Amino acid sequence: MEEEDEIDAGGQALALENEPDPVAEGGPEQEPRPQDLDEETRRRRAEALAQVVQYGDPVLKSRASNVTVFDQALIEEVERMIGLMRDGLGVGLAANQVGRLRRLLVFQSNADAIPQALVNPEIEWLSEETEPMIEGCLSIPRVVVEVERPVHARVSGRDHAGEPVMIEASGYEARILQHEIDHLDGVLILDRTARSERRGALKALRRGESYPPPPPEDLEDFEETEDNE
Repeated sequence: MEEEDEIDAGGQALALENEPDPVAEGGPEQEPRPQDLDEETRRRRAEALAQVVQYGDPVLKSRASNVTVFDQALIEEVERMIGLMRDGLGVGLAANQVGRLRRLLVFQSNADAIPQALVNPEIEWLSEETEPMIEGCLSIPRVVVEVERPVHARVSGRDHAGEPVMIEASGYEARILQHEIDHLDGVLILDRTARSERRGALKALRRGESYPPPPPEDLEDFEETEDNE
């Protein structure tokens, strides 16, 4: 299997990553250091992440279908996802990540924001201005990579009651929404990063190791080493 290939669904079980704090600088679904968390927070986080689908499961590479029924079951699903997102110390969660191929996501861009659900989200517009940022993912253990995304986004969808919603997002919020909509389209951060980082991250996943992106000054050397393998 080539270094760029996906790990198949029958691959080894992967350990849960250490996520950066949802209100800290960084990309969606990153994590805080374990030593910064108290025992109860670590316990609740581990229990939440045990319910999140991990890399290698084909559901993460599948496109979700539109939600057509807005009922009490949908409200309960939203509440469950928000609970998992919060306990897992994430800033967003897509239905694919809990094994549901429905176009539904939840997000909370900072600690003071009210968690929101977005059903059947569609990106209406993206700015030409882009910005690179390190991103992690609750479904890809111990891996962070640099992803370049538009700084501003206009996203439409519906709320949990089926009412139309339009969100004009910038900065971190725009990045979170793009990350989670990618999930609903079966696209992962490994598909969005540079080839060299993707290959390094896949190697780390196979070995059960962590993968921080190489420093910019080392990236050229890293690519040359990979090309010579």
